[in-house]
This record gives sequence, structure tokens and C-alpha cells, in this order.
Amino acid sequence: MKIAYFDTFSGISGDMVLGALIDLGVDIKGLRTKLKGMGIKGYNIKVSRLERGSIAGTKVDVIVKEKRRDHISLNDIKRLIDESDLEPLVKKDSIRIFERIGEAEAKVHNILIEEVHFHEVGAVDSIIDIVGSTIGIHMLNIGRIISSPINTGKGSVMCRHGLLPIPAPATAELLKGYPCYSSDTDHELTTPTGAAIITTLASEFSPLPLIQIDKIGYGAGSKNLKSLPNLLRIIIGEEMDSHMGDTITVIETNIDDMNPEFYDYISEKAFEMGALDYFITPVIMKKNRPAAKISILTETKNIRRLTDLLLRETSTLGIRSYQVKRIKLERESRQIKTRYGPVTVIIAKNREKIFKISPEYKDCREVAKTHNIPLFQVYEETKTQARLHFATQLE
Repeated sequence: MKIAYFDTFSGISGDMVLGALIDLGVDIKGLRTKLKGMGIKGYNIKVSRLERGSIAGTKVDVIVKEKRRDHISLNDIKRLIDESDLEPLVKKDSIRIFERIGEAEAKVHNILIEEVHFHEVGAVDSIIDIVGSTIGIHMLNIGRIISSPINTGKGSVMCRHGLLPIPAPATAELLKGYPCYSSDTDHELTTPTGAAIITTLASEFSPLPLIQIDKIGYGAGSKNLKSLPNLLRIIIGEEMDSHMGDTITVIETNIDDMNPEFYDYISEKAFEMGALDYFITPVIMKKNRPAAKISILTETKNIRRLTDLLLRETSTLGIRSYQVKRIKLERESRQIKTRYGPVTVIIAKNREKIFKISPEYKDCREVAKTHNIPLFQVYEETKTQARLHFATQLE
């Protein structure tokens, strides 16, 4: 699988992401053509090569020709993207990034998300940066994004709300639950747009994994800093391991004094909050007391709220957590035609080879009830048809 590693040693912004992707080989003409599909007029994309700290990078500037004072709502932007002829995945990723910005702005300013508005010039700039970046990622066929911890910079920044601390409130809100730090650079290195892009699209925040490097691109920021090059570095390569892998967090606590009826409720809430898995293991604690160990597997972004869940909803007084490496097969849902009708199956594969095929229980149950036949009969029929359908790809 092709991995893109975002090295945010000097922060991240929307124009830096787009610049680095163009530096990696995204065709600017093709990018402009796809962006035209949104119907936005009155802007130019200027691409230039320059140096930051003696390292060459690509700088992208979105120049809005007519500077009006209109404001655009978040719903207007979402509608603009949704009604365009962009690819479905580009639409989905772009809208989710804007939604996260809207959620952060609404939280910071104590308003409803429907009341969040963008100044027209800033909105056009953000739309091109965000949508252009998601287009570029798909044009490069990037399968997974991993990021380093994010450098926010330090000091203060002047904006339309006055002088604000770095990271700016919206940026800080977007970075909640993600690893970040402040270097000794007195500048805003990470912007809300950059924070929204990386926290939405990255599946992992960790050091550079074991990959075979293919390409490296540098996106230049707007500042020429003395302390470090104002660049975003994106490294593209293939995973060296033959299987997919990532880093997740395990959150655990031991319980010996809680009503066991509560475990089901906690499990339900954990999955609603983004838990990857939840399980209970019987253990023996001090003084030979029988107890239950609750374990929750989660991505970095959900650690805080799942920790809060255990502290709030259980009788525990303390929680431990640690990171683990996970090796997994790629999973994909497909519909298979059977004599009883279409049934969904989950296929597990490594690259293009399919290792396992599992019929979806809910679909099989509904088919069994509809036709009044044994459930195992639906399972066997579905697996047989799926194996015939994927015969050339089976391991």
C-alpha cells in the first residue's frame, strides 16, 4: 500500500499541503480542471518554486480577483462541493474537513454550527486548499496517511478577532486528542485549515514507519523563518511489511465493585465514541478478589473521550493506556448475488489476494427470515457464490 507521511516539523497549512502534493507530481493542469467542476470563478492559482532555509519547495497562492465583503455559510460550502462533479471520495473528505472546521469555530465562539460563516475571500482560499489537497491525494493514489506530531509554533497571532495566542483557539480545538508540541519558533506554524486536513485524513500519528521511500515533496509556507525552514515535507513510499499495520491505543481498567449490568451500557457508549473494540477479561486482583478488566482499543483521536467515559461511568479510580502495533488485513464490503437475493460479504485481503470471505450476519438473518430457511443454509450459499465470484483472487 502507498503511504504518505506528513512530516510537520514546521507546522502545516492548507497551501503547504497543496504545494507539497504538487511538488510530488500532481499535475497542476489536471488539478485546475477538476477544481473548475465546482463552478467557482474569480480566482487564480499561482504556483512557484522558492527556497525556505536553503531547501527548495513549491509555493501555492490562491489569488482572489474581486475582493468583496460577502460571507459564505458552512452549508453553502458543503452544498457547493456536494453538487459539483468531483469524485465521491473527494467530496466526502472535503466536506468532512469543512465540518470539522465548522465544529471547532462553533465551539470556540459558542454559536450553532449553522451560524458559522467564512469571509468570501478566505472561503475561496480555503475551498481551493482543502478540495485541491483531497483531489491531489486521490490523484497520487495514496492509500493511507500518517503524520508526525504537529508543531504549532508559539507566541500570538493577529486575526479579525484581535490578538490571539498560538495555537489559535480553533486550531487548538481541532488538535484536541492529537499529539502536538510548541517549538521555540515565534510564529503561527499550524493554521486551522492545516489542522483540519491532517486530523481528518491521517489514520495514525507516529514516527516515520518502515517504508521504502519513493518520492519526497516540499510545500512552502508563507514565512521565511530563521529558526527552521518553513516547509511541510510529505514522504511517499510503500510499506515494507506485506500486511497493513498501524498503531492504536489500548485503554484498560480493573473493576471489582460495580454492578455487572452496567457493562453492556458502557460497551454501547464506547462504540458510539469511536472504539475499535471493547472486551472484558476475568482477572484476580489483590487479596484474591475476582474482577473484570475492561479493555478498549481506539485510535489516537478518541483517547480522551473514551478515558472520560470510563472515569465517569465506572467505579474505577484509575486508568492505564499504552500503544500497540496492529497488523491487519484490508477489509472491504461487497454484494454477492445468490438464489435468495443479494447478500453482503466482508472480504479480507492482502494487496489483491483475498484471504477470507465472511457473509454479513444481518443480511443473512434477514434473508433466512424472509425465505423461512435455516440461517446456515444462507451462509453456505453466500460463501459458495462469493468463492466462485472471487475465484481468481483467492489465496
